[in-house]
Amino acid sequence: MSESKLSKQQQTELEAATFRRFLAHLDERKDVQNIDLMILAGFCRNCLSKWYKTCADEQGLDMDQDQARETIYGMTYDSWKSTYQTDATPEQLAALEEANSTR
Repeated sequence: MSESKLSKQQQTELEAATFRRFLAHLDERKDVQNIDLMILAGFCRNCLSKWYKTCADEQGLDMDQDQARETIYGMTYDSWKSTYQTDATPEQLAALEEANSTR
């Protein structure tokens, strides 16, 4: 079945399932730091939480940034930072600067 033959409901359900799987994958890969994601992909968990919040706002849903972060991180942002976030290395910072200069 091609994507064009999907109903809007089917497409929405597939997109939602894919997003849930993406979040599960990020949750399984807590070793991947946000800076690593920024270097390679130009976005990170914080970006996802901001996009999530923006979409909630656009739909008139009552959600603050902390709630959006908790959805993306699977825990409070402060808990994630204190448990999993490491300091960026000089190499990571240089790679991020290089990546940002070519975007």
